[in-house]
Amino acid sequence: MTMENLENETGIEMKEMEDAKVREIQNLARNRRLFKKYIFFFLMIFLLAGSFWVGYERGKNNTVQPEKNTALNSAILNNKEPTSAEKVDFSLFWKVWDLLKEKHVDNKTLDAQKLVYGAINGMLRATGDPYSNFFDPQQSKDFSANIEGSFDGIGVELGVKDGILTVVAPLDGSPAQKAGIRSGDKILKVGGKVIADLTSDEAIGLIRGKKGTPVVMTILHQGENDTHDVTVLRDTIEVHSVDVSFKQADIAYLRISQFSDNTDKEFDEAMNKIIAQKSKGIILDLRDDPGGLLDKAVNIASRMIPEKQVVVSEEDNTGKKDSLYTAGGDKLSAVPMVVLINQGSASASEILAGALRDDRHTILVGEKSFGKGCVQELINLPGGSSVKITVAKWLTPNGDYIMDKGIAPDDVVDLTKDDITNNRDPQLDKAIEVIKGEIK
Repeated sequence: MTMENLENETGIEMKEMEDAKVREIQNLARNRRLFKKYIFFFLMIFLLAGSFWVGYERGKNNTVQPEKNTALNSAILNNKEPTSAEKVDFSLFWKVWDLLKEKHVDNKTLDAQKLVYGAINGMLRATGDPYSNFFDPQQSKDFSANIEGSFDGIGVELGVKDGILTVVAPLDGSPAQKAGIRSGDKILKVGGKVIADLTSDEAIGLIRGKKGTPVVMTILHQGENDTHDVTVLRDTIEVHSVDVSFKQADIAYLRISQFSDNTDKEFDEAMNKIIAQKSKGIILDLRDDPGGLLDKAVNIASRMIPEKQVVVSEEDNTGKKDSLYTAGGDKLSAVPMVVLINQGSASASEILAGALRDDRHTILVGEKSFGKGCVQELINLPGGSSVKITVAKWLTPNGDYIMDKGIAPDDVVDLTKDDITNNRDPQLDKAIEVIKGEIK
């Protein structure tokens, strides 16, 4: 073999080796691409399966489960570790929890869920705010029924004043009103049980009950030194919140007893009657109106105050202020008006009275109002429970913060026990006198 042939053969072998190497590299690259595709495919399958599992678990956890007793000894605690970046030492809480499990004489029958509810109630009570409350599933259901306008009970709105459960107002025609319970009454016992250490909602739970059953309450009437046991027969309370009548041919008497779901609709019906009657003056009675839904108060103010006027301003925990304005629909702003208030006028009724006073210079007659100048938000929680938290304080259009001090009337007129016994109403008499002067 010549040198030339040897070189050619060697060159061919080297070329074949290079081609083989190229094919090997190409095969390796192709295998890597296939491997990546398979990895990506299986990764997607894993992520999809994982997403489904997470969604399933979240859905399962968020599903409202029927409430049942959970024995403390067998309770498994979820979400025990704090999740915030700034941790709070809960070791004392869990130490007491464990001591209950270990040492309490009834540890086998203690209900862990009720202990959690009690802990939440205790946390809210520690704020010192009597209007921030927790509702377990049954209490939450009862509260919703109250707002909707039908529930079983005695028909009384309650609040906390000076640390004592106090009657804000009995509802019109309610068993409580018929039994002689009045605004400002202090409730000291329910069924013989002292309620000083209970939350307002726990006390209300004792007062409420099935239609036809009695409840005995120990009452201290305002201005008296002796307590009285008052028995009230529970009934179904149907709340009709607006009534209108005509005291004289040209004077309409318009009564709002609370601000519930149907109040603005009922008000519109009453307003149309007033317009049809061609009344020259209106007496708006907000006495013993414990309030209710803020948006209903704004809607009603919109019927009596010109458009785009401030009804109320809210100030949150950052100091930010937002104002709510009349939204139109005003048909009564040109009709002279006098407003009746007393210590049972609270919350939404104070908002309306304050707006009429500041925006229309309406004269207020009666007694100083209750003084509830804060706004609560009702938040639904898993399992059917809910929490009502004070989220803002409110001010009248002129910037008056009425918390605890109330709204003072222009004409102060007291309503005594003797007036009530003898069916006299000097406050209404004064309102009629004032409105007659306004429409001359």
